[in-house]
Amino acid sequence: MEYKKGKVLRKTANYRELYFYRKSDALYQLTVVFCRRFLPAYGDRTVDQMVQAARSGKQNIVEGSEAGMTSSESELKLLNVARSSIQELREDFSDYLRRHNLPVWDSHHRRSADLRQFCHDHNDYADFEPMAERLCDEELANLCLTLCHQIDYLMVPYLEKLEKSFVTEGGIKERMHAARTGYRQGQDEEMQALRDQVAALEKENRQLREQLAEKPENPKKP
Repeated sequence: MEYKKGKVLRKTANYRELYFYRKSDALYQLTVVFCRRFLPAYGDRTVDQMVQAARSGKQNIVEGSEAGMTSSESELKLLNVARSSIQELREDFSDYLRRHNLPVWDSHHRRSADLRQFCHDHNDYADFEPMAERLCDEELANLCLTLCHQIDYLMVPYLEKLEKSFVTEGGIKERMHAARTGYRQGQDEEMQALRDQVAALEKENRQLREQLAEKPENPKKP
């Protein structure tokens, strides 16, 4: 998200280093496992919807980060799409728990604090993979719900920072205009410096000629 004066392309964050991207990738893979284990293989559109929402979350983070090099507006739009997809997935997991009369682990649940801390401390699917096949549907759904909440929580300040950057720096058109203006200004300043240098040399040359004109001629030798 860094921009230097005179530069058109922005330096964007490496999405693979963003915690909310890494968590979204883990969430996508956990969602695939959840749907395979606990939802019908055929005849239930919920499977496609949940997997697509999870995939949209992580993919739009990737596309938004890549687009951000040239377009702040596109980055903002795609990251907001990613956030909306994660929120949609969060609702799907909540619906599953309600339909099956299973509890959503709120802050008062005895296992909630440990689950939140584990998800806070781990970001990659490799950290969650060992438990993906052994957790029951209640446990795995609440794990995914926790990741949904944490991804959303992490994305909010990131988006606010992007919005502030967009307001202060503008989009690519504004940066191109600023770069062209800065280049022309630099050229004008360089030309003025050359004119000043030529004028100074001409003045010095004129003074030397005047000094030579005032100096008496040497007497001729007998």
